[in-house]
Amino acid sequence: MYLSRLKLNPAVRKTRELLISPYQLHQAIYHAFPEEGAGRVLYRIDENQRLGTISLFVQSEKEPDWQRAEYLTLCLLDKVEFHHFTPDLKNGRTLFFRLRANPSVKKQEEGKKNGYRVGLIQEKDQLAWLNRKAEKGGFSIVSYRVIPEGISHDDRSGAANDKLRHYSVCFEGVLKITDESIFRGTVEKGVGSAKGFGFGLLSLAPLKE
Repeated sequence: MYLSRLKLNPAVRKTRELLISPYQLHQAIYHAFPEEGAGRVLYRIDENQRLGTISLFVQSEKEPDWQRAEYLTLCLLDKVEFHHFTPDLKNGRTLFFRLRANPSVKKQEEGKKNGYRVGLIQEKDQLAWLNRKAEKGGFSIVSYRVIPEGISHDDRSGAANDKLRHYSVCFEGVLKITDESIFRGTVEKGVGSAKGFGFGLLSLAPLKE
């Protein structure tokens, strides 16, 4: 896997446009990958209000070429930080984690083949959702903090039926790996729905001694 960190300039108009348009950000990121296919790509915007910094983290199956992503290069504050990595994942290991997720459940509408997703608003329901994902994903939650971020929305075409709406929650805390094989797949594939719009990237960091 490859991990990139792009520091974005908040003073640039194009940066502000990307922050309010998940679909435009999605398109800008995918320009860094070959036209024949990007493979699996996960990403997340982290804004530090206290420091006034904006970072775009991108985890990808294929090696990106950020010079191809011309729109994003106009937003950069510094050189892209980029490296290939293979995380050290062993049963029983505890790690810090951060996850921006779209905790939701799928509902079926009568008379229609495809269902629709409903965001989970209550913290107890969000935590239950996270624990279900953890159990299936080869890890358990040791400690957590829930940061509600409201609704992420974008209008791709101006049509009322073409609006993107996702309920956004940031989970932070400590997790424990319970099945390293399954957990590796979870890290690679991401967690939850709406992965193409900035959700699902499970970022990990070692605990400080």
